[in-house]
Amino acid sequence: MGEPAVKVSVIRMYEARQEIYPREIKGTYANLRWLCVFLTQLVFYGLPWMSWNGRQAVLFDLAARKFYLFGIVLWPQDFIYLALLLIVCAYSLFLFTAVAGRVWCGYSCPQTVYTEIFMWIERKIEGSRSARMRLDKQPWSAEKVARKSAKHLAWGLVALWTGFTFVSYFTPAHTLGSEVLTMTLGPWESFWILFYGFATYGNAGWMREQVCKYMCPYARFQSSMFDRDTLIVTYDQKRGEPRGARGRHVNKAALGDCIDCSMCVQVCPTGIDIRNGLQSDCIGCAACVDACNMVMDKTGAPRGLIRYATENAMEKGLGSADIRKRVLRPRVLIYSAILMLIVGMSFASLIGRDLVKLDVIRDRGSMGREVEDGMIENVYRLQIMNTDERPHRYRISVKGIDSIALATEDEVLLEPTASRAVPVRVRIAHGKGEKGSNKIWFELKAEDDERLRVEEQAVFIVPR
Repeated sequence: MGEPAVKVSVIRMYEARQEIYPREIKGTYANLRWLCVFLTQLVFYGLPWMSWNGRQAVLFDLAARKFYLFGIVLWPQDFIYLALLLIVCAYSLFLFTAVAGRVWCGYSCPQTVYTEIFMWIERKIEGSRSARMRLDKQPWSAEKVARKSAKHLAWGLVALWTGFTFVSYFTPAHTLGSEVLTMTLGPWESFWILFYGFATYGNAGWMREQVCKYMCPYARFQSSMFDRDTLIVTYDQKRGEPRGARGRHVNKAALGDCIDCSMCVQVCPTGIDIRNGLQSDCIGCAACVDACNMVMDKTGAPRGLIRYATENAMEKGLGSADIRKRVLRPRVLIYSAILMLIVGMSFASLIGRDLVKLDVIRDRGSMGREVEDGMIENVYRLQIMNTDERPHRYRISVKGIDSIALATEDEVLLEPTASRAVPVRVRIAHGKGEKGSNKIWFELKAEDDERLRVEEQAVFIVPR
């Protein structure tokens, strides 16, 4: 008698990707999404070509270690503002998520924005959803090769222009453009244009929803920022179920408002069915809301079967007015207060920062020494930084000990947004000051603007 057959099952750790063909939809939220696309890309593509005081308005000049933001010039010493910017972005994300879920993902995230642009190109070249599906199933032909080639060529041009624009924030756009035209582009500029262009082409053209579903960490920790009063895209099961198509012999009174047309699934860029409840793959773009509202208009049912609502609103039947009242809950108020405080402090610090900076470094290789006439001398190096976009002539003075004075030139001219190391010698008369270290202060004052003044403490050594 033979052994019983053993049934072998294969457990797949990775599910093969199912191609998603989102249907084009028109509506309020689609218009809002496209408005965000236009605004974000107008800023991104336009800023490098704006001029300010004879230079590029926004430029991160890594070689010169200067960041230009319109009328503000930031140096490596101003790194604190980058940290504050990251904190503001983090708290803004917390606030927006607590109020309206993944609204950033659905409307302004670069992945969403460029995917919208690439899908628009795809629709213009390959046609509607059904046409694209038919084209992909067809065997290769001259027409298919032509359409696919045209699409990828258009994607490539947009991606390369995006890469060029990204690099132009670090190399002046006019300089970069002339280097491209004369084929004198440097290796690093070439690498980053191609790298960023390839990333745009791959993420927006090929990976699309895969980035949102598997690569973006936000989808994984967003639930920790949600509560039962967070606005989410949701399906009204009480009103929609039981779902079913409307036929001649169907008892319509026994059915809900959902006609099971699957339009909400067809327009979803991540391919989910919102009727199955809140899912981490939902980016909150509300394309399904526009699609469902269009279907409700055709069937004569009221809009809002799929809508922005909260879990409490769906369970308790709260209206729009009640939802708006519950937005101002403690979590939102705390996030808002912290965000406004950080933004206010950052803005005040940025506006009130000194346009001249002074660092004093004493020459440690030369301690206090006695020179002619019995005077005691110390040597220092003054690192002066003029962050203003105008040249200034500064006068250097020193105080803190009787008879203390400079033994070198007391004037220095600094060009706009320039720094300079100035060696100075400081002397005091014999018998002045205490043995050992003495506190002194260097003062730097612009001759043409009394507001440009800075003082820095140092130490003067008197030999024992």
